[in-house]
Amino acid sequence: MKIAVLGATGQTGQQLVNQALQQGHCVTAVVRTPGKLTLTHENLKVVEADIFSEDCLKPHFKGQDAVLSCLGFPISFFYGVTGYTQSMKAALNAMREVKVNRIITMTSWYTDPDSGSNSSFLIRFMLLPMIRSVLNNMYEMENFLKQTDDINWTVVRPPGLKNMPTTANEFLTHEGYYVPDENGLPVGQSVSRGDAARFMLSVLSNNAWMKKAVAIITK
Repeated sequence: MKIAVLGATGQTGQQLVNQALQQGHCVTAVVRTPGKLTLTHENLKVVEADIFSEDCLKPHFKGQDAVLSCLGFPISFFYGVTGYTQSMKAALNAMREVKVNRIITMTSWYTDPDSGSNSSFLIRFMLLPMIRSVLNNMYEMENFLKQTDDINWTVVRPPGLKNMPTTANEFLTHEGYYVPDENGLPVGQSVSRGDAARFMLSVLSNNAWMKKAVAIITK
């Protein structure tokens, strides 16, 4: 397939670009700083664009089969985070203009403010409050997508992302804000970045999670 990748210079984005090329896809990496992506490949095109401008994105989305976003934005204690919603609005508008109608994006477990009540003490009372500004904007973006009818979207929600090798392990999935065990408790708390990328790419070739948000973790 022909795919455009947003956030391709991030740690998960680089994994996604690498795996997409290995699978034979043609990749356009849409980045803010091209120098950060050192990978070269005959099927890789690296382009610089303002991710918040639909006019900048349009030429790079034209002719693509899908857009995959691994964009991440830093936490902000004072001003709130807006990058997720703003970049998604620009991406969807650009996609509509050039007739691309498939997007797969990544958020996180626990985006819903009420969803962390079963998590461990450390996660619930220390980690989640620390990253809440990011989770809140991810949640806003997810809800914005849920109101989008004309584009086929999928939200992939991984737990904590770790720089570990990609595995071939089976995925556990749940259409919710985390993956629960039979008692409703989270089944783990992390996944490798490579596996998160692997799941996003697997969604390209099936319709299982069309217009849905899915929490994932590996077995």
